[in-house]
Amino acid sequence: MRRDRLLVAVTLVTLLAADLHFILLPRLKSWYFLPRESCSCGDSNGSVDAMWMWSQNWTAVSIEKGSKLERLFRHPLYNIRLPDLRADELLLERQELINYYQRKVSRWERMKKFYMEAAAASNISISDHPVSFKPDASWLRFHLGINRYALYNREDSSVDTLLQDMQTDTVINADFTQDEKALKGACDCSQVVKPSGLHLKLALKLQDFGKAMFKPMRQERHEETPENFFYFVDFQRHNAEIAAFHLDRVLDFRRVPPVAGRFVNVTSEILYITHNEELRSVFFTSPANNTCFFAKCLYVCKSEYAVCGHPDLLEGSMSAYLPGLSIAPRISIPNPWIRSYSFTGTEEWEVNPSYCDTVRKHYPYNSGNRLLNMIDMAVFDFLTGNMDRHHYEIFTKFGDEGFLLHLDNARGFGRHSHDELSILAPLTQCCMIKRSTLFRLKLLSSSEYLLSDVMRESLSRDALSPVLTEEHLQALDRRLKHTLLAVDTCVDKHGEAQVVFTDFEEADRVTAGQQR
Repeated sequence: MRRDRLLVAVTLVTLLAADLHFILLPRLKSWYFLPRESCSCGDSNGSVDAMWMWSQNWTAVSIEKGSKLERLFRHPLYNIRLPDLRADELLLERQELINYYQRKVSRWERMKKFYMEAAAASNISISDHPVSFKPDASWLRFHLGINRYALYNREDSSVDTLLQDMQTDTVINADFTQDEKALKGACDCSQVVKPSGLHLKLALKLQDFGKAMFKPMRQERHEETPENFFYFVDFQRHNAEIAAFHLDRVLDFRRVPPVAGRFVNVTSEILYITHNEELRSVFFTSPANNTCFFAKCLYVCKSEYAVCGHPDLLEGSMSAYLPGLSIAPRISIPNPWIRSYSFTGTEEWEVNPSYCDTVRKHYPYNSGNRLLNMIDMAVFDFLTGNMDRHHYEIFTKFGDEGFLLHLDNARGFGRHSHDELSILAPLTQCCMIKRSTLFRLKLLSSSEYLLSDVMRESLSRDALSPVLTEEHLQALDRRLKHTLLAVDTCVDKHGEAQVVFTDFEEADRVTAGQQR
């Protein structure tokens, strides 16, 4: 009997020791060493291996059930403290922005009154929805949060509110976008690359005076871009815009404006409320009794190019507008790795593996972080499969050190079965990457935070879920491996110190690193 008690006691002590060693001690260590809310991450110039091992140790002790996405955003790599923002590092000043939009609301009310009177005189029925402009509107808070480093802060709750508002708020007006209006319906059919009028996008104004670009569904999710299509005549996919926003946030770039999916009633939310007679004129009823409309451009003013509701509902993406150019000017800059927009042409970077040496010699790529930001954008485009990055935009206020806007992502996620490695040319030719970008890519390649898993979870929150097919999600993991392999190849060739750069480096440090 005593022998049995001794055996039980030994067993209990063994179990307790194992529990202390394998469970309690690691949790205590993680509690003691990690910051509660944010992380300055110690010496930012530490080696990749040292900081990555520290990050991996955190991951090893934080495995738990529940949301992978939430755990990812709690990870220290997603809580690196940015430099404190100065007033001049915010894009806009609050009172100035509110006054600007109050003037726009007043002008809108005057123009609406004039149009409603004219429509009544012509016996045209137009739905009238009052504007409820509020200084705390989610889209206004989004605009006020734009700063030198990103379009929004990680902890900014207004972004999730804005996504919800774009899905549910009342649409009070619909119109052609400004670039399509500029075409004035006169399009050159001989052009290989068609103007944006082909893409059939609309500007929708919401009841709180927010504005979103609506891109309707043109292609089913399971359909791949035909392999014989050139990238410049590919469809623009609404679900690619949605997925690109979520990927941008998962990568912690925060350079894509918020995008949400929505079902729009093309009759009550476009036809019956638009003040544009040209837009009203391109609506028709199909033989299947569905309400349809087509683009303004002359060469696609045909019913076979139209999009149709079922019978009125049409799914699409709603992309939040950035502040107007008159109050927040932006400039568009040609991509040094622009593709040849012709059937037979070839650009220099496609045939010259040392092309980056030429780029490095010219402003603004010869100093500062512009080239590193270009490589971030190339990684982002490679993961989505977007070959159509012919220009990029920056806010003029932030100058050369401002971030690049990742706009117009609708030609991504076209072919899950093909990885276009040439999109990575800025990375493979320049052999440079930001330290923070590399760490997050490595983290997203681990099973605990696998990119496809966190993207699946993030996209499941959209109203049009599933946004991507499983094949596209698996392609993200495969392309991530290609990206990390490209970095490893560069490190083997040049050494870690010449390849991996700390974020927010001074211009002379980056320039020195560019001299191979």
